Amino acid sequence: MGLYIKEAAKKVGLPTHTLRYYEQEGLLPFLKRDENGNRVFEESDLSWLELIICLRKTDIVLSKLREIVELTTEGDWTIPQRKKILEEHKEKMFEKQRQLDQAFAKIDHKLHYYDELEENAKNKL
Repeated sequence: MGLYIKEAAKKVGLPTHTLRYYEQEGLLPFLKRDENGNRVFEESDLSWLELIICLRKTDIVLSKLREIVELTTEGDWTIPQRKKILEEHKEKMFEKQRQLDQAFAKIDHKLHYYDELEENAKNKL
C-alpha cells in the first residue's frame, strides 16, 4: 500500500505543496490516485522524488528534469539521452565546485591574515 501526500511529504522532507507543484510540472508522471482522487505515492515514486530532490539541490533547471521525465516515459531506448543530460549537469556541478573551492581558498587566506593581525596586536600589549 502506498502513502498519501502528507505521509510522502514527511518521508522525503518536502512540504505537500512542493509535491503538488512537482506533479503539476509533470515531474511525477507515474503517480497514481485512489478511488477518491487522492495521490498515492508508491516506493518507486519516493525513489524518483529523492532523485528530484538531489538534482534540485544541485540547481538543475526544471526544464531538464522535465526532459528526463519525458524521455523516461518513452522507454529504455532513451537512456543515452538521459545519461547525456546528467553528464552535462555533473560537469556544471564540477565547475561550480571549482569556483567554490577558489572562494573557500580566498576566505581561508583572509581568515589566516586576520589571525596574524590579531596575534600581532596581542603581542604588542
